[in-house]
Amino acid sequence: MPEARTFVIGDIHGAYTALMQCLALAKFDYQQDTLVALGDVCDGWPETAQCIDELLKIKRLIYILGNHDLWALEWARNHEAPEIWLEQGGKATVDGYTQGMPASHQKLLAKAYQYYIMDQKIFVHAGILPDMELEYQGQDIFLWDRSLCSLAIQLKQEGKQLQLGSFEEIYLGHTPTTRWGSFTPINSCNVWMMDTGAAWNGCLSIMNIHSKQYFQSDPVWQLYPGIKGR
Repeated sequence: MPEARTFVIGDIHGAYTALMQCLALAKFDYQQDTLVALGDVCDGWPETAQCIDELLKIKRLIYILGNHDLWALEWARNHEAPEIWLEQGGKATVDGYTQGMPASHQKLLAKAYQYYIMDQKIFVHAGILPDMELEYQGQDIFLWDRSLCSLAIQLKQEGKQLQLGSFEEIYLGHTPTTRWGSFTPINSCNVWMMDTGAAWNGCLSIMNIHSKQYFQSDPVWQLYPGIKGR
């Protein structure tokens, strides 16, 4: 039997076709392999429901909460749809759940991790403050803060290789690498930025955390012609 592997995937944003491409290219084993999803399966492209259905088939899924997931969960529970959320891709989620969000989908989001630690690696949606104990950091940091990404990029541009914080590796989504002209994952110091712009004009990326081999979907906008996404 092949050795079980662990993969990390960036922000999916309702791009079911891209998700299926990534899993197929990685030859992902739904029973043996582990998938760490860095959050924001919701909003943007029109197939959030199909994405969550697929993730629920994965036996060893570690799902990290993203800011869009929290918005979608609050809508599912309270039937409130703030305009800022609808404008940021939430309308596609609302339109996709014509009968409301099923309990199994709500459960995935409700039980999602704020961060996950594995073998001196931390996985979180947006970021952490690397020099502060996690217990003193709030949800806003984990779901929204971009300062670690900005610092990692600055150090990369300066040619500096430092360890940021106490973790050997830090895996982040939320901030698209396309902001810096990259359509592939960016590694700087001990930080890996895995959001390669699937919500916009980029691809969805999945990476083996041990070999660092990654696989990418087609540019997502090409998979959904005529649809705005985010």
